[in-house]
Amino acid sequence: MNRRHLLQWLGGPALPALPVLAQTPAPLTKAIPSSGEQLPVVGLGTWITFNVGKDPQGRQQATEVMRAFFAAGGRLIDSSPMYGSAQPVVGDGLQKLGMPKALFAADKVWTSSDGAAQVEQSRQLWRVPRFDLLQVHNLLAWEQQLPMLQAMKQAGRVRYVGITTSEGRRHRDFEQVMRTHPLDFVQLTYNPVDREAEQRLLPLARERGIAVLANRPFRQGELVDRLARHPLPAFAAEIGCRSWAQLVLKHIVSHPAITCAIPATSRVDHVRENLAAASGPMPDAALRRRIESHIGQL
Repeated sequence: MNRRHLLQWLGGPALPALPVLAQTPAPLTKAIPSSGEQLPVVGLGTWITFNVGKDPQGRQQATEVMRAFFAAGGRLIDSSPMYGSAQPVVGDGLQKLGMPKALFAADKVWTSSDGAAQVEQSRQLWRVPRFDLLQVHNLLAWEQQLPMLQAMKQAGRVRYVGITTSEGRRHRDFEQVMRTHPLDFVQLTYNPVDREAEQRLLPLARERGIAVLANRPFRQGELVDRLARHPLPAFAAEIGCRSWAQLVLKHIVSHPAITCAIPATSRVDHVRENLAAASGPMPDAALRRRIESHIGQL
């Protein structure tokens, strides 16, 4: 094209504008202290919400939740043998989705007998070659199961090892295990209302370089249901929050010791809303205290 033709082309009718494709912001990530691997700060829990048995509609709904989760940049899915049918429902959905490469598979051992056999059964239900993270659920028989998981890690059969608790149970025992055993992860309850872990466990996790998963961020839905009866405070807009769920999640994951929150849901719109909380500005220490005070008064 010569200069004259180029000028004629530039001066001609404007070309129709190409559609602008909406880009989902990449979720904020934090490093797993023991390795430096980055994880998105919002994951996906499966307690109750994925316990749908063989119901085809329930299983398809769980698959769509996982599809939306991965599409929004999610990675970590957490389950347990004690979650009813959640494990096979996860496995079924992962197969339908072609086993997404982004998956960070986190499960638990929850037995006082043969933990290795239970882990293998869980792996088969998930249909994964190995788990990324295995945790001793609620410290059940941890003296027996934690060495077993550490041996699996040494053999390359799992990448990370941890322990869990919830609802403030056995924090003294939990702290002792954290102090005396090498752990990659701990999982505990933390949200703007349940903040007991701030006293000793979260500082200890930072001190010892342990990643922290925050379970029950919405108190099994009770917290956001209660907050929904009140208007969202104006300061929520300062950090891009459009819902109480997002404000709660941003409060949780902005704590320096928290690596990832794992809300459970059976709704696609909710999983998208949750993952949206993993992007944009996060509350600083002053705003975190303001969130805690405001919610504490409702």
